[in-house]
Amino acid sequence: MVQLEGFGGSRIYFSPCGIGLGHASRSVPIANELRRLGAEILFSTYIEGVDYVEKQGYSVVTAPPISMSNDSSGSIDLRMSSINQGIKAFPTFMRQVNTEIKYMKAFESDAVVSDSRLSSIFAAKLLGLPVLLILNQFTPLIPVQKDMFMLSRVADGLIMTLIGRGWGYADKILIPDFPAPKTLSIDSLRIPGPYQGKVELIGAILPKKPQDARKSTDVRAEFGVTEDQKLIYAGISGPRAERMPLLKLLTPIFESFPDEYRVVMSTGNPTGDSKPVRRGSLLKMGWVKDRFDLLNACDLVVSRGGHETMMQSICYGKRSIIIPVPKHPEQYGNARRAQELGVAYAIHQRNIDRDGVLLLAEEMLGEDSFRERLSELNTGHLGDGVGRSIEALADIIHL
Repeated sequence: MVQLEGFGGSRIYFSPCGIGLGHASRSVPIANELRRLGAEILFSTYIEGVDYVEKQGYSVVTAPPISMSNDSSGSIDLRMSSINQGIKAFPTFMRQVNTEIKYMKAFESDAVVSDSRLSSIFAAKLLGLPVLLILNQFTPLIPVQKDMFMLSRVADGLIMTLIGRGWGYADKILIPDFPAPKTLSIDSLRIPGPYQGKVELIGAILPKKPQDARKSTDVRAEFGVTEDQKLIYAGISGPRAERMPLLKLLTPIFESFPDEYRVVMSTGNPTGDSKPVRRGSLLKMGWVKDRFDLLNACDLVVSRGGHETMMQSICYGKRSIIIPVPKHPEQYGNARRAQELGVAYAIHQRNIDRDGVLLLAEEMLGEDSFRERLSELNTGHLGDGVGRSIEALADIIHL
Protein backbone atom coordinates (compact mmCIF):
# COMPACT_ATOMS: atom_id res chain seq x y z
CA MET A 1 0.00 0.00 0.00
CA VAL A 2 1.49 3.35 -0.99
CA GLN A 3 1.92 6.11 1.54
CA LEU A 4 -0.54 8.82 0.56
CA GLU A 5 0.88 11.38 3.01
CA GLY A 6 3.66 12.17 0.54
CA PHE A 7 1.77 14.64 -1.66
CA GLY A 8 2.60 17.69 0.46
CA GLY A 9 4.16 20.31 -1.83
CA SER A 10 3.65 18.21 -4.99
CA ARG A 11 2.54 20.22 -8.02
CA ILE A 12 -0.03 18.28 -10.02
CA TYR A 13 -1.17 19.50 -13.43
CA PHE A 14 -4.68 18.42 -14.48
CA SER A 15 -5.60 18.45 -18.16
CA PRO A 16 -9.18 17.27 -18.81
CA CYS A 17 -10.94 17.43 -22.16
CA GLY A 18 -13.18 20.50 -22.15
CA ILE A 19 -16.02 19.22 -24.36
CA GLY A 20 -19.05 18.97 -22.08
CA LEU A 21 -18.58 18.58 -18.33
CA GLY A 22 -17.96 14.85 -17.88
CA HIS A 23 -14.16 14.91 -18.11
CA ALA A 24 -13.69 17.97 -15.90
CA SER A 25 -16.25 16.75 -13.36
CA ARG A 26 -14.43 13.47 -12.80
CA SER A 27 -11.04 15.22 -12.53
CA VAL A 28 -12.19 17.58 -9.78
CA PRO A 29 -12.84 14.91 -7.07
CA ILE A 30 -9.29 13.59 -7.56
CA ALA A 31 -7.91 17.14 -7.40
CA ASN A 32 -9.93 17.78 -4.22
CA GLU A 33 -8.40 14.77 -2.50
CA LEU A 34 -4.89 15.68 -3.65
CA ARG A 35 -5.36 19.22 -2.36
CA ARG A 36 -6.51 17.78 0.97
CA LEU A 37 -3.27 15.77 1.03
CA GLY A 38 -1.21 18.95 0.50
CA ALA A 39 -0.69 19.08 -3.27
CA GLU A 40 -0.86 22.25 -5.36
CA ILE A 41 -3.18 22.02 -8.37
CA LEU A 42 -3.44 23.74 -11.75
CA PHE A 43 -6.03 22.92 -14.43
CA SER A 44 -5.75 23.30 -18.19
CA THR A 45 -8.92 22.88 -20.23
CA TYR A 46 -11.18 24.65 -22.75
CA ILE A 47 -14.80 25.39 -23.82
CA GLU A 48 -17.33 24.23 -21.17
CA GLY A 49 -14.63 22.82 -18.91
CA VAL A 50 -13.23 26.27 -18.05
CA ASP A 51 -16.33 27.68 -16.33
CA TYR A 52 -16.95 24.42 -14.50
CA VAL A 53 -13.43 24.14 -13.06
CA GLU A 54 -13.38 27.81 -12.06
CA LYS A 55 -16.68 27.31 -10.24
CA GLN A 56 -15.02 24.52 -8.23
CA GLY A 57 -12.44 27.03 -6.97
CA TYR A 58 -9.39 26.04 -9.02
CA SER A 59 -6.98 28.10 -11.09
CA VAL A 60 -7.44 27.39 -14.80
CA VAL A 61 -5.36 28.10 -17.89
CA THR A 62 -7.12 27.91 -21.25
CA ALA A 63 -5.91 25.63 -24.04
CA PRO A 64 -6.77 25.86 -27.78
CA PRO A 65 -10.09 24.03 -28.25
CA ILE A 66 -10.85 20.98 -30.36
CA SER A 67 -14.53 20.06 -30.76
CA MET A 68 -17.07 18.30 -32.94
CA SER A 69 -19.52 20.11 -35.23
CA ASN A 70 -23.28 19.84 -34.66
CA ASP A 71 -26.28 20.59 -36.85
CA SER A 72 -29.47 22.34 -35.70
CA SER A 73 -30.90 19.16 -34.12
CA GLY A 74 -27.81 18.67 -31.94
CA SER A 75 -26.69 15.74 -34.11
CA ILE A 76 -23.02 15.26 -34.84
CA ASP A 77 -22.54 16.88 -38.26
CA LEU A 78 -20.61 14.05 -39.87
CA ARG A 79 -19.23 15.90 -42.88
CA MET A 80 -18.27 19.08 -41.04
CA SER A 81 -16.78 17.11 -38.15
CA SER A 82 -14.76 15.04 -40.58
CA ILE A 83 -13.49 18.11 -42.42
CA ASN A 84 -12.84 20.09 -39.23
CA GLN A 85 -11.07 17.26 -37.44
CA GLY A 86 -9.23 15.84 -40.45
CA ILE A 87 -7.89 19.16 -41.73
CA LYS A 88 -7.82 21.47 -38.72
CA ALA A 89 -7.18 19.06 -35.87
CA PHE A 90 -3.46 18.53 -36.43
CA PRO A 91 -2.32 22.19 -36.29
CA THR A 92 -4.69 22.80 -33.36
CA PHE A 93 -3.27 19.72 -31.66
CA MET A 94 0.28 21.03 -32.13
CA ARG A 95 -0.77 24.38 -30.66
CA GLN A 96 -2.20 22.48 -27.71
CA VAL A 97 1.08 20.62 -27.21
CA ASN A 98 3.11 23.84 -27.32
CA THR A 99 0.68 25.58 -24.97
CA GLU A 100 0.74 22.65 -22.54
CA ILE A 101 4.54 22.62 -22.51
CA LYS A 102 4.56 26.33 -21.65
CA TYR A 103 1.98 25.93 -18.86
CA MET A 104 3.60 22.80 -17.39
CA LYS A 105 7.02 24.45 -17.26
CA ALA A 106 5.66 27.65 -15.73
CA PHE A 107 3.79 25.66 -13.05
CA GLU A 108 6.90 23.52 -12.39
CA SER A 109 4.73 20.42 -12.56
CA ASP A 110 5.75 17.20 -10.83
CA ALA A 111 3.16 15.04 -12.62
CA VAL A 112 0.32 15.34 -15.12
CA VAL A 113 -3.19 13.90 -14.90
CA SER A 114 -4.74 13.84 -18.37
CA ASP A 115 -8.40 13.03 -18.93
CA SER A 116 -8.82 12.08 -22.58
CA ARG A 117 -6.29 14.66 -23.87
CA LEU A 118 -3.47 13.40 -26.02
CA SER A 119 -1.73 16.78 -26.25
CA SER A 120 -0.96 16.87 -22.53
CA ILE A 121 0.51 13.35 -22.71
CA PHE A 122 2.87 14.37 -25.50
CA ALA A 123 3.81 17.61 -23.73
CA ALA A 124 4.51 15.81 -20.46
CA LYS A 125 6.64 13.15 -22.14
CA LEU A 126 8.67 15.82 -23.95
CA LEU A 127 9.34 17.36 -20.52
CA GLY A 128 10.09 14.01 -18.89
CA LEU A 129 7.06 14.16 -16.56
CA PRO A 130 5.06 11.11 -15.39
CA VAL A 131 1.51 10.93 -16.78
CA LEU A 132 -1.63 9.38 -15.34
CA LEU A 133 -4.32 9.00 -18.02
CA ILE A 134 -8.04 8.74 -17.25
CA LEU A 135 -9.97 7.37 -20.19
CA ASN A 136 -13.22 5.61 -21.04
CA GLN A 137 -12.79 5.45 -24.82
CA PHE A 138 -9.47 3.86 -25.81
CA THR A 139 -10.29 3.64 -29.52
CA PRO A 140 -12.72 6.45 -30.43
CA LEU A 141 -15.66 5.32 -32.55
CA ILE A 142 -16.19 7.36 -35.72
CA PRO A 143 -19.67 8.08 -37.06
CA VAL A 144 -19.84 7.11 -40.73
CA GLN A 145 -22.39 7.85 -43.43
CA LYS A 146 -22.41 6.64 -47.01
CA ASP A 147 -21.82 9.98 -48.73
CA MET A 148 -18.76 10.97 -46.69
CA PHE A 149 -15.73 11.73 -48.84
CA MET A 150 -13.36 8.76 -49.04
CA LEU A 151 -10.45 11.08 -48.21
CA SER A 152 -12.27 12.17 -45.06
CA ARG A 153 -12.81 8.55 -44.04
CA VAL A 154 -9.14 7.76 -44.54
CA ALA A 155 -8.05 10.88 -42.65
CA ASP A 156 -10.40 10.14 -39.75
CA GLY A 157 -9.28 6.51 -39.65
CA LEU A 158 -5.62 7.52 -39.55
CA ILE A 159 -6.23 10.11 -36.82
CA MET A 160 -8.17 7.65 -34.67
CA THR A 161 -5.46 5.00 -35.07
CA LEU A 162 -2.80 7.48 -33.97
CA ILE A 163 -4.94 8.54 -31.01
CA GLY A 164 -5.39 4.92 -29.93
CA ARG A 165 -1.63 4.37 -30.00
CA GLY A 166 -0.88 7.73 -28.42
CA TRP A 167 -2.65 6.83 -25.18
CA GLY A 168 0.01 4.17 -24.68
CA TYR A 169 2.64 6.82 -23.91
CA ALA A 170 1.00 7.41 -20.51
CA ASP A 171 2.64 5.70 -17.53
CA LYS A 172 -0.68 4.40 -16.23
CA ILE A 173 -4.16 4.27 -17.81
CA LEU A 174 -7.20 4.28 -15.53
CA ILE A 175 -10.65 3.36 -16.85
CA PRO A 176 -13.37 4.74 -14.52
CA ASP A 177 -15.75 1.90 -15.29
CA PHE A 178 -17.03 -1.30 -13.70
CA PRO A 179 -15.06 -4.54 -13.96
CA ALA A 180 -16.20 -7.19 -16.45
CA PRO A 181 -18.88 -8.34 -17.02
CA LYS A 182 -20.45 -5.09 -15.77
CA THR A 183 -18.35 -2.74 -17.92
CA LEU A 184 -20.46 0.08 -19.39
CA SER A 185 -18.16 1.42 -22.13
CA ILE A 186 -17.21 -2.03 -23.39
CA ASP A 187 -17.64 -1.04 -27.08
CA SER A 188 -14.87 1.56 -26.75
CA LEU A 189 -12.33 -0.50 -24.80
CA ARG A 190 -10.66 -2.73 -27.35
CA ILE A 191 -7.19 -2.26 -25.90
CA PRO A 192 -4.14 -3.46 -27.90
CA GLY A 193 -2.05 -6.12 -26.17
CA PRO A 194 1.11 -4.01 -25.63
CA TYR A 195 -0.84 -1.52 -23.49
CA GLN A 196 -2.97 -3.87 -21.41
CA GLY A 197 -0.42 -4.03 -18.60
CA LYS A 198 -0.85 -0.27 -18.04
CA VAL A 199 -4.65 -0.41 -17.85
CA GLU A 200 -6.76 -0.70 -14.71
CA LEU A 201 -10.55 -0.59 -14.32
CA ILE A 202 -11.09 1.45 -11.15
CA GLY A 203 -14.86 1.87 -10.81
CA ALA A 204 -16.74 5.16 -10.76
CA ILE A 205 -15.15 8.45 -9.72
CA LEU A 206 -17.80 9.92 -7.42
CA PRO A 207 -17.51 13.46 -6.00
CA LYS A 208 -20.00 12.37 -3.33
CA LYS A 209 -21.08 8.86 -2.39
CA PRO A 210 -24.76 8.06 -1.77
CA GLN A 211 -24.24 7.62 1.97
CA ASP A 212 -22.85 11.17 2.18
CA ALA A 213 -25.77 12.84 0.37
CA ARG A 214 -28.44 14.87 2.14
CA LYS A 215 -31.59 13.10 3.30
CA SER A 216 -33.89 12.45 0.39
CA THR A 217 -36.89 13.75 2.34
CA ASP A 218 -35.18 17.11 2.88
CA VAL A 219 -34.25 17.48 -0.80
CA ARG A 220 -37.71 16.50 -2.00
CA ALA A 221 -39.30 18.97 0.42
CA GLU A 222 -36.99 21.71 -0.88
CA PHE A 223 -38.42 21.20 -4.37
CA GLY A 224 -42.00 20.91 -3.13
CA VAL A 225 -42.34 17.20 -3.91
CA THR A 226 -45.02 15.48 -1.85
CA GLU A 227 -44.88 11.88 -0.61
CA ASP A 228 -47.26 10.64 -3.31
CA GLN A 229 -45.39 12.31 -6.19
CA LYS A 230 -42.55 10.85 -8.27
CA LEU A 231 -39.44 13.00 -8.69
CA ILE A 232 -37.69 12.94 -12.07
CA TYR A 233 -34.25 14.52 -12.41
CA ALA A 234 -33.52 15.63 -15.98
CA GLY A 235 -29.86 16.63 -15.95
CA ILE A 236 -29.17 17.69 -19.54
CA SER A 237 -25.45 18.35 -19.87
CA GLY A 238 -22.88 18.42 -22.66
CA PRO A 239 -21.82 21.04 -25.22
CA ARG A 240 -24.40 23.78 -25.79
CA ALA A 241 -25.01 22.72 -29.41
CA GLU A 242 -25.98 19.24 -28.18
CA ARG A 243 -28.00 20.38 -25.14
CA MET A 244 -30.24 23.07 -26.57
CA PRO A 245 -32.23 21.03 -29.13
CA LEU A 246 -33.06 18.41 -26.47
CA LEU A 247 -33.98 21.05 -23.89
CA LYS A 248 -36.38 22.62 -26.39
CA LEU A 249 -38.01 19.23 -26.97
CA LEU A 250 -38.29 18.22 -23.32
CA THR A 251 -39.41 21.52 -21.77
CA PRO A 252 -43.03 21.50 -23.05
CA ILE A 253 -43.26 17.74 -22.49
CA PHE A 254 -42.34 17.96 -18.81
CA GLU A 255 -44.46 21.05 -18.25
CA SER A 256 -47.50 19.02 -19.31
CA PHE A 257 -46.75 15.93 -17.19
CA PRO A 258 -49.53 14.82 -14.78
CA ASP A 259 -49.53 16.27 -11.28
CA GLU A 260 -48.28 13.00 -9.76
CA TYR A 261 -44.87 13.89 -11.22
CA ARG A 262 -42.40 16.65 -10.46
CA VAL A 263 -39.53 17.13 -12.89
CA VAL A 264 -36.42 19.09 -11.92
CA MET A 265 -34.46 19.95 -15.05
CA SER A 266 -30.98 21.47 -15.18
CA THR A 267 -29.95 23.11 -18.45
CA GLY A 268 -26.29 22.26 -17.77
CA ASN A 269 -24.92 25.81 -17.58
CA PRO A 270 -22.29 26.16 -14.80
CA THR A 271 -22.76 29.95 -14.72
CA GLY A 272 -26.56 29.69 -14.75
CA ASP A 273 -29.06 30.56 -12.02
CA SER A 274 -29.75 27.85 -9.43
CA LYS A 275 -33.19 29.24 -8.58
CA PRO A 276 -35.87 27.04 -10.19
CA VAL A 277 -38.65 28.48 -12.32
CA ARG A 278 -41.85 26.43 -12.24
CA ARG A 279 -44.30 25.90 -15.09
CA GLY A 280 -46.76 23.04 -14.69
CA SER A 281 -44.95 19.95 -13.40
CA LEU A 282 -41.52 21.28 -14.40
CA LEU A 283 -39.00 23.13 -12.25
CA LYS A 284 -36.25 24.40 -14.54
CA MET A 285 -32.91 25.95 -13.61
CA GLY A 286 -29.55 26.69 -15.18
CA TRP A 287 -27.48 24.79 -12.65
CA VAL A 288 -28.08 22.46 -9.70
CA LYS A 289 -25.79 23.39 -6.81
CA ASP A 290 -25.38 19.79 -5.66
CA ARG A 291 -26.63 17.40 -8.27
CA PHE A 292 -25.72 14.39 -6.15
CA ASP A 293 -28.21 15.31 -3.45
CA LEU A 294 -30.87 15.55 -6.16
CA LEU A 295 -29.65 12.34 -7.80
CA ASN A 296 -29.96 10.55 -4.47
CA ALA A 297 -33.48 11.89 -3.88
CA CYS A 298 -35.00 11.28 -7.32
CA ASP A 299 -36.93 8.26 -8.55
CA LEU A 300 -35.87 8.43 -12.20
CA VAL A 301 -33.13 10.11 -14.28
CA VAL A 302 -33.50 11.49 -17.81
CA SER A 303 -30.17 12.29 -19.46
CA ARG A 304 -27.91 12.14 -22.48
CA GLY A 305 -25.68 9.09 -22.91
CA GLY A 306 -22.51 10.55 -21.38
CA HIS A 307 -20.35 7.99 -19.61
CA GLU A 308 -19.98 9.83 -16.30
CA THR A 309 -23.68 10.67 -16.02
CA MET A 310 -24.65 7.05 -16.57
CA MET A 311 -22.01 5.68 -14.19
CA GLN A 312 -23.18 8.02 -11.45
CA SER A 313 -26.84 7.11 -11.96
CA ILE A 314 -26.00 3.41 -11.67
CA CYS A 315 -23.91 3.92 -8.51
CA TYR A 316 -26.80 5.85 -6.94
CA GLY A 317 -29.18 3.03 -7.85
CA LYS A 318 -31.29 5.13 -10.23
CA ARG A 319 -33.05 3.82 -13.31
CA SER A 320 -32.64 6.05 -16.37
CA ILE A 321 -34.19 7.11 -19.64
CA ILE A 322 -31.23 7.72 -21.95
CA ILE A 323 -31.48 10.00 -25.00
CA PRO A 324 -28.09 9.84 -26.74
CA VAL A 325 -26.85 12.65 -28.94
CA PRO A 326 -27.89 11.73 -32.51
CA LYS A 327 -25.08 10.12 -34.54
CA HIS A 328 -22.80 10.00 -31.49
CA PRO A 329 -21.32 6.46 -31.53
CA GLU A 330 -19.99 6.47 -27.95
CA GLN A 331 -23.29 7.64 -26.47
CA TYR A 332 -25.26 5.13 -28.53
CA GLY A 333 -22.92 2.40 -27.29
CA ASN A 334 -23.29 3.49 -23.67
CA ALA A 335 -27.08 3.68 -23.96
CA ARG A 336 -27.32 0.28 -25.62
CA ARG A 337 -25.08 -1.26 -22.97
CA ALA A 338 -27.09 0.25 -20.08
CA GLN A 339 -30.25 -1.18 -21.61
CA GLU A 340 -28.55 -4.59 -21.94
CA LEU A 341 -27.57 -4.41 -18.26
CA GLY A 342 -31.23 -3.82 -17.39
CA VAL A 343 -30.80 -0.41 -15.73
CA ALA A 344 -32.13 1.95 -18.43
CA TYR A 345 -34.28 2.45 -21.48
CA ALA A 346 -32.76 4.16 -24.51
CA ILE A 347 -34.79 6.28 -26.92
CA HIS A 348 -33.82 8.08 -30.13
CA GLN A 349 -34.17 11.86 -29.97
CA ARG A 350 -36.24 11.77 -33.15
CA ASN A 351 -38.82 9.55 -31.40
CA ILE A 352 -39.41 11.82 -28.41
CA ASP A 353 -42.97 12.89 -27.71
CA ARG A 354 -44.99 13.56 -24.56
CA ASP A 355 -46.95 10.29 -24.50
CA GLY A 356 -43.90 8.16 -25.24
CA VAL A 357 -41.74 9.69 -22.50
CA LEU A 358 -44.60 9.48 -19.98
CA LEU A 359 -45.24 5.84 -20.86
CA LEU A 360 -41.55 4.99 -20.42
CA ALA A 361 -41.49 6.74 -17.04
CA GLU A 362 -44.60 4.88 -15.88
CA GLU A 363 -43.23 1.52 -17.03
CA MET A 364 -39.83 2.01 -15.42
CA LEU A 365 -41.20 3.26 -12.11
CA GLY A 366 -43.69 0.41 -11.97
CA GLU A 367 -41.21 -2.36 -12.73
CA ASP A 368 -39.21 -3.84 -9.81
CA SER A 369 -36.67 -5.55 -12.09
CA PHE A 370 -34.79 -2.26 -12.57
CA ARG A 371 -34.30 -1.84 -8.84
CA GLU A 372 -33.18 -5.46 -8.49
CA ARG A 373 -30.66 -5.18 -11.32
CA LEU A 374 -29.24 -1.93 -9.98
CA SER A 375 -28.86 -3.55 -6.57
CA GLU A 376 -26.96 -6.46 -8.16
CA LEU A 377 -24.65 -4.08 -10.04
CA ASN A 378 -23.87 -2.13 -6.88
CA THR A 379 -22.50 -5.10 -4.97
CA GLY A 380 -18.78 -4.59 -4.35
CA HIS A 381 -16.74 -1.39 -4.44
CA LEU A 382 -17.93 0.22 -7.66
CA GLY A 383 -17.36 3.81 -6.54
CA ASP A 384 -13.75 3.69 -5.30
CA GLY A 385 -12.27 5.49 -8.30
CA VAL A 386 -10.92 8.49 -6.38
CA GLY A 387 -8.87 6.44 -3.93
CA ARG A 388 -7.52 4.16 -6.62
CA SER A 389 -6.57 7.16 -8.78
CA ILE A 390 -4.61 8.67 -5.89
CA GLU A 391 -2.78 5.40 -5.34
CA ALA A 392 -1.92 5.11 -9.04
CA LEU A 393 -0.59 8.67 -9.12
CA ALA A 394 1.52 8.07 -6.02
CA ASP A 395 2.91 4.96 -7.67
CA ILE A 396 4.04 6.66 -10.90
CA ILE A 397 5.72 9.55 -9.06
CA HIS A 398 7.26 7.08 -6.59
CA LEU A 399 5.91 8.52 -3.34
